[in-house]
Amino acid sequence: MSGQITLSRDGHVATLLIDNVAKRNAISHQMWISLAEQLDVLVQDSDLRCIVLRGAGTQAFGSGADIDEFESLRSSKEKGMVFAEQAHRAMALLRHCPIPTLAAIRGACVGGGLELAACCDLRLASDDARFGIPIGRLGGVLAYPELEALVHVAGPQVALELLLEGRLLDAQEACAKGLVTRVVPLADWDEELAQTVARISGLAPLSARWHKKFIARLQSGTPLTDADQQEGYACFDTQDFIEGYRAFLDKRKPVFTGK
Repeated sequence: MSGQITLSRDGHVATLLIDNVAKRNAISHQMWISLAEQLDVLVQDSDLRCIVLRGAGTQAFGSGADIDEFESLRSSKEKGMVFAEQAHRAMALLRHCPIPTLAAIRGACVGGGLELAACCDLRLASDDARFGIPIGRLGGVLAYPELEALVHVAGPQVALELLLEGRLLDAQEACAKGLVTRVVPLADWDEELAQTVARISGLAPLSARWHKKFIARLQSGTPLTDADQQEGYACFDTQDFIEGYRAFLDKRKPVFTGK
């Protein structure tokens, strides 16, 4: 077994590192389990303001599944379903996480790596990043939970293009087609990533969580209830709102507590 998911904390920011450099950060079954377990804890942490997902080294964010495991773990429908449970759990936790999530993408973002990145709120890519899901080369198919986030961020036509052609997109094309939020020159990568995380974590955390919730609610397709409408004004009862407007009036930086 190779590879691991490592967690580091810096104040209000948690970073999950896909670390399997010898295999271009391919994600093994055990790594999927670890990712799901760590996300299960992080999503409940009221002190967190940003979760960053990134790959170790400089060559890849994530290159997809560890193909060395296919013979033993994915060589039948039954085995494939068992294997997928933890991967789908990790994707669902990431996609429905109440905390802002950021995929920091350098190099290859392929297969399961792209599926994970699509589950994040924002995807910041260096200009040397490459994107694709060439699963058709292996005779495989993405199950519905794996397609969900991809179709959500890029639409059915781009998803079909990736899956039917199996080609890799460069960062600029991926951005133009909605797979990436922003592309950054490689020379500016570290600075822009740090500034992006600082911007996210520096805003009122309750505002971020409510905005994520409200946007997901609007996309559900069902009519808003009176309770939904009223929740849009709950921020005015928070200490952070008072701190925010008083800091603005005082011409100082606000200190948000998430209360």
